Amino acid sequence: MAAILYEIADLLEMSDDEDRFRPISYRRAARSIEALAEDIEDLARQGRLRQIVGVGEAISEKIRTYLREGKLDYLEELRKRFPPGLADIKRIPGVGPKTARQLFLELKITNLEDLRKAAEEGRLRRLKGFKQKTEENILHGIQLLQSGAGKFLLGIVLPIAEKVVVHLRANAPVSEASYAGSVRRMKEEVRDIDVLVTTTDPPAVTKAFTSMPSVKEVVASGDTKSAVILSPEGIQVDLRVLEPARWGSGLLYFTGSKDHNIKLRTYAQKIGLKLNEYGLFREGEEEELVAAATEAEIYRALGLPYIEPELREDSGEIEAAVNGELPSLVTLADIRGDLHAHTNLTDGVNTLEEMAAAARAKGYEYLGISDHSPSLRVTGGLSEEHLKIHVAHIREYSRRSPDLKLLAGTECDILADGSLDYPDRILKELDYVIASIHSNFKMSEKEMTDRVVRAMGNEHMDILAHPTARKIGQREPIRLDMDRVMRVAADTGTVLEINAYPDRSDLNGAYARLAKGHGVRLIVNTDSHTTGQLDFMRFGVGLARRGWLGKGDVVNTKSHEEILTFFR
Repeated sequence: MAAILYEIADLLEMSDDEDRFRPISYRRAARSIEALAEDIEDLARQGRLRQIVGVGEAISEKIRTYLREGKLDYLEELRKRFPPGLADIKRIPGVGPKTARQLFLELKITNLEDLRKAAEEGRLRRLKGFKQKTEENILHGIQLLQSGAGKFLLGIVLPIAEKVVVHLRANAPVSEASYAGSVRRMKEEVRDIDVLVTTTDPPAVTKAFTSMPSVKEVVASGDTKSAVILSPEGIQVDLRVLEPARWGSGLLYFTGSKDHNIKLRTYAQKIGLKLNEYGLFREGEEEELVAAATEAEIYRALGLPYIEPELREDSGEIEAAVNGELPSLVTLADIRGDLHAHTNLTDGVNTLEEMAAAARAKGYEYLGISDHSPSLRVTGGLSEEHLKIHVAHIREYSRRSPDLKLLAGTECDILADGSLDYPDRILKELDYVIASIHSNFKMSEKEMTDRVVRAMGNEHMDILAHPTARKIGQREPIRLDMDRVMRVAADTGTVLEINAYPDRSDLNGAYARLAKGHGVRLIVNTDSHTTGQLDFMRFGVGLARRGWLGKGDVVNTKSHEEILTFFR
């Protein structure tokens, strides 16, 4: 539903003959809907659509129509105005709806292939506002878009995997059920979903799987292996039916990366054992089954401690297990607050009170409010005067709240010269300061690194948010000397953020591990713009675990008093 409203907003903007505020209203509603914790069909049945922030009568009627009829005439009429290929064009980084419209009207470009040819032939630079560099950026953007084809964000896939497992547990005679593969390893992007079950009635499980309401196409159907394509995402789900006695070995095999599995099999061979998806065996004239029922049992039989799924990438985890050096990883239950959350005073959807209520419902001790600074105009960043009023509101809320405390912060832009967007006299009055890059992404590595290093030299800067500024499939990481950034972060006490927002996932696991090696402290934040996005924390914790981080490495495992003292 959110995707449909986003598409309507884009088409209205491309039409260029509509009220310029209408696309804004549709996007606002879409942001609220995609972050809903409840099923939108339940809200519609209960007559509660108008309770969604940004959803008025006109949009709620369109939602009801789509849920009832499976289509929306209003959207179909808008789609007729432009070729369907423009939807792909406007997904190119830096090419929005208005640019796509210009390309169509002036050069009759209707799809990615048309655009690629026009850029290669130098025809784009004839248009107003286009230069040779623009053509180069578009060609690079097309390549970036196509390289991500067939990949899905974990934030989209994990909830789907969980729903499939819940469906099978409720509608099929399964003893065990779990998702596996890269989803279980919490990778930022995945290509498909692996689901494993054990049962004594494979045909019944296969029937329940292939007849799920969201199935668009049945690719394969059998007693041990089945595959379906789900609508509307188009992602493939593979089902493997295992013997109950082989659950552990199957889950181990289908969870680990290929390289991890090869390394583990090689290790088993060295100690006279054979490992495959059917179990761990002692080799001899007749193979003897040693372990297969659980993963922990298999690791124990190999003389190893349990290796958490997020670590199974052949990045030194087996060697660490052999040497007794595996870390005790941070868990979601260790997180006591979130310090990167926006309200409707800038580009968030919900009020301060609504964000606080959602944090309280999660059992947090504190929530940091970090609305944008003024230079980021597209977000409605706060002026100095408005920030002072905002901080007073935050302080008053905390004074009256006996349990959840609010921290007064900001997400302050790092300007092109490395200075911060608010003066020091403003920053020193806050509980903490997040600083981040939102502009001038094309700087050279040295220029960008100097910019970030200068910002970290400001005594009031506490956290560097989404350090590489990437957006998966939309914007490549900025060019940074990460080794230098991490050395300076360690020297200045700057905390590096693991941003849990799915299309950022920044820092990723590998960089988080590198930061830990430099002695840098990290924080897991959601960058929430709605109450529902506070649930993104689990994706960030997954990245932290992929980065080998323990509870002591993550700042927001501290209590309210401890974290205030830490930032002071």
